Amino acid sequence: MIVGDLKPLEEIVSAIKDYKQVLVLGCGSCVTVCLSGGEKEAEQLSRELSQIRHYQGPPPKFVVGSILRQCERDLVHDYQEISPGTDAVLSLACGAGVQTLADELEPLPVIPALNTTFLGASDKAGSWTEKCKGCGNCILIHTGGICPVARCAKSLFNGPCGGSKGGYCEVGQGTPCAWTQIVARLKKMDRLHCYEELQSFKDWRPGGASGVRKRVRAGLGEGSGSNSNKNR
Repeated sequence: MIVGDLKPLEEIVSAIKDYKQVLVLGCGSCVTVCLSGGEKEAEQLSRELSQIRHYQGPPPKFVVGSILRQCERDLVHDYQEISPGTDAVLSLACGAGVQTLADELEPLPVIPALNTTFLGASDKAGSWTEKCKGCGNCILIHTGGICPVARCAKSLFNGPCGGSKGGYCEVGQGTPCAWTQIVARLKKMDRLHCYEELQSFKDWRPGGASGVRKRVRAGLGEGSGSNSNKNR
């Protein structure tokens, strides 16, 4: 899932303080699961931002709402709960959701309340770890299902560097060495030969190095184009 963290409160206050009415809009997908951007978090943020102590003048009026997935244009297009007088939207979605809202709601300002941090998985309740960089050319078949792009501090492809010691990375903070984990996994799988095969230089173009990435699935969404909500 996409993991996001709430921006510092003072940064959010600085971004919204000049507006009179702000829609605090949660997202019901990834950021709800990671407890940073769902409707509950939108309610909590709205209550905190309503405190007059954050402002030199009167605070904005806050209205709370939620969209199942802010990154899905049709769902944003169909959202009809923007109250009259709303002059800004504070989005608790990932960067993709914020940009989709901004496209659909133009010229209404859309302000991000979260920092999008990584693609991760849940280790246990309340804990998520980065697992994927979205590099566009998955090599997990060669590395025992452990991604060196995301989990090695240097994104190395052909084994650990000289800074690995005792199974931990030299960057410190108790960071496990991804390649120590990969070798141990490959041994258990009886696939250590994968480690001995040199990998060629990585082509980063599928990972976005050649521009904005886009995928179109044939036969989906034909005739369902959405019109912009520019006049709402």
